Amino acid sequence: MAITRDLLIGGKDVPATSGRTAEDLDPYTGEVYATVAAAGPEDVRRAVDAADAAFEEWAALTPFARRAIFFKAADLLEGRGDQVADIMAREAGGTRPWAYFNVALAANILREAAAAITAPRGEVLSSQKEGALGLAVREPLGVVAAFAPWNAPVILGVRAVAAPLAAGNTVVVKPSEDAPIACGLLVADVFREAGLPDGVLNVVTNAPEDAAEIAEALISDARVRAVNFTGSTGVGRIIGEHAARHLKPAVLELGGKNAVIVLDDADVDYAVDAVTFSVFMNAGQICMSGDRILVHESLAAEFAQKFTAKVATLQAGDPNHPHTVVGPLVSADAAQRIAALVKDAVAKGATVLTGGGQPEGAVHPATVLTDVPEDADLYYQESFGPVCVLQSFADDATAVAAANDTDNGLSCGVITENATHGLAVARRIRTGIVHVNDQSVADEPMAPFGGVKASGYGRFGGRWGIEAFSNTRWVTIAGQQSHFPF
Repeated sequence: MAITRDLLIGGKDVPATSGRTAEDLDPYTGEVYATVAAAGPEDVRRAVDAADAAFEEWAALTPFARRAIFFKAADLLEGRGDQVADIMAREAGGTRPWAYFNVALAANILREAAAAITAPRGEVLSSQKEGALGLAVREPLGVVAAFAPWNAPVILGVRAVAAPLAAGNTVVVKPSEDAPIACGLLVADVFREAGLPDGVLNVVTNAPEDAAEIAEALISDARVRAVNFTGSTGVGRIIGEHAARHLKPAVLELGGKNAVIVLDDADVDYAVDAVTFSVFMNAGQICMSGDRILVHESLAAEFAQKFTAKVATLQAGDPNHPHTVVGPLVSADAAQRIAALVKDAVAKGATVLTGGGQPEGAVHPATVLTDVPEDADLYYQESFGPVCVLQSFADDATAVAAANDTDNGLSCGVITENATHGLAVARRIRTGIVHVNDQSVADEPMAPFGGVKASGYGRFGGRWGIEAFSNTRWVTIAGQQSHFPF
């Protein structure tokens, strides 16, 4: 029987004002997994009302009291691994290892945010006035509009709200229509059980056809003071434009066209394992996934042979099967989009080394191509699926040029046994993140996470997340009366 969930507004589960609902489908079976309330603009206003009403009291709550809620939420989430695995498999086709990783990292994001709540913030400033003291203090913004994506739903659902809440803001989150429970309602359930006051975190689910209207209503509300969005570059541009129109700061973590560079001094067997993880974890549906694998020509033949042999063994299919590595994509349409990219590349001269063909429902086999020409859609477009392109290079300069030949700039891996060599190459890559002697997919809650160019702006993690969702305010204290010219 399908699960039924309402909106969460002011600490209460309430239906949409219109009474409308939307279906949440299982991508593997095509069955209805859940039915959720389909909010309209009037429900957005209700959610912002609740967040605005809760802001002053939440911002004034002592740091240690706020921190205790975060620590409890982390412990509660960590104990829900099996529940999360079931939800992620049914909502987004996530395999069980991916779900348990989501739980572990999301719990640590909460703990890192808890630590940031009581970390020192601000500075004491000098003043030109005798006896005066200046302070630069960090203060919360108010209500934050958060948008949580489906692909790493618990990690990114928690990340959508953790830093804003830790900084003392209240939040209205619009979770993805493809995983409204995992990346929205589940996170709110955990916080509610941990003792988060009513109205501090509100969740507005919606029907897919209403997404643009809901987003615009949320961002345009004068009481919303900042925007937090993770998702595709195309949608991110629209969100950024709405935020700019209303003069609101935004943190945007968008798509990637990430390269993994295998230098001539790399361990080939290690590189094969690292690249396989980078490309095919979560069926390639990670913003940091390796789309382009650049291998030095001296290793290219050996790497291609070993890599394609390994990829050919990856089991695809049911996300609940213990041996499945490549689960279903988020929908059958997504799988058809990948198949179309592969077909277009082959028609323009590319060679399929393994995989390819037509998907079965939402399941597309792990696929490796080579000789993909620049006029193929796959050359520049983010694949966001279980497919990558192999390309050889003759020297470091050629590898760097190829890695930078994209509008995106999120992550990169440089695989080498020589850290000095790897760092020299890494310094020339125009991305927000780069990993030497590792692949492109990594996230740690205390690190500054984010991209450059069309991959967005702003940073999550550690003190950078707190800074992104707070204002610096200048406060002075006069030690004596001032003298004025009139």
